[in-house]
Amino acid sequence: MPVLSKFYGIVIRMLTARALTPRFHALYGGAELIVEIPTLRIINGSAPLRVVELVLEWAAQHQRELMEAWNRSLRALPPPPIAPLQ
Repeated sequence: MPVLSKFYGIVIRMLTARALTPRFHALYGGAELIVEIPTLRIINGSAPLRVVELVLEWAAQHQRELMEAWNRSLRALPPPPIAPLQ
């Protein structure tokens, strides 16, 4: 899974497959969230509340870039890095 971004100890990765809805994975320590890109809804996993808030804030700021990364990955192109949460 390529790494798209890192901030505050959170690693954002993307695993693509045509059968899946557009999504990304946020890892923090042993916690993992899977977030659907179009809705920014957590579809699996759990993490501390502050991590969830940071991930969703970052995703809202970069939703268009996340969809572009998803579409590039579907074409077997490497997704570009996305700026971390500032």
